[in-house]
Amino acid sequence: MEQYKVPLHKAVAEFTEKKSRFISNIMPVSSEEEARSFLESKRAGYRDANHNVYAYRIRENNICRSSDDGEPSGTAGMPLLEAFLKQDVYDFCCVATRYFGGILPGAGGLVRAYARCGTIALEASGVGFMRELTLCAVTLPYPLFETVKRQLAACGADITNEEFGAQVVVSFLLPAGGLEELQRKLTELTSGSVRIVTEGTCLSKG
Repeated sequence: MEQYKVPLHKAVAEFTEKKSRFISNIMPVSSEEEARSFLESKRAGYRDANHNVYAYRIRENNICRSSDDGEPSGTAGMPLLEAFLKQDVYDFCCVATRYFGGILPGAGGLVRAYARCGTIALEASGVGFMRELTLCAVTLPYPLFETVKRQLAACGADITNEEFGAQVVVSFLLPAGGLEELQRKLTELTSGSVRIVTEGTCLSKG
C-alpha cells in the first residue's frame, strides 16, 4: 500500500466575506458512516444557518461526495471538494456553514468563498500521511545492541520495545517496503547473525 495524505486533526476555522459568515468544520473519517454522522452533527449544531455545504472523500471503496445544500448549482459543494482534491487528500469530511449577511456575492464569489473554506479547514487541521508499517523484532547479543540500534534509526525504524534477558529483543515498526534493505544491512553488520522476524502490519498517521 502506498502512503496517502489525510487530515491530522478535527478542526474549525472561519472568515467573513461580503458580510456572510463562513465556518469550516473538518474531521478525519475512515468510512461513509462516520462522514454522514459528522455531517448530521454539524447540521444540528448549525440548524439556524442558511446553508451547510459538505464534501467528503473516503479512500476505501473510492467514495467521493459533495452537496451545494441550496446554494446555486456548482458554486459550493464542488469548489469545497476541489480544495481537497488539489492536495490529493483522503479520509475527511468537511462541512462549510454559511450565515448570509445580506450582500449577494454572485456565483464567482461563492465559488471562491467555498474553495477558501476547504483551504482554511486543511490549514487548521494539518495534513499528514497514512502509511503502512511492518511490525518487526530482532534478537541479538548485547555487544551488537548499539550497532543494530543505529542501523534501525538510519533506516527509519521506530523502536517500540526493548527486552533485556539472556539476549536483547528489540521490537520496532518499519515503513512498508524497507524490510529487504534493512535485512541486507543487518546481515552485513552482524555477519548474518541477526534476522528480522515480522509480526504483521498496521497503519500509522503522521
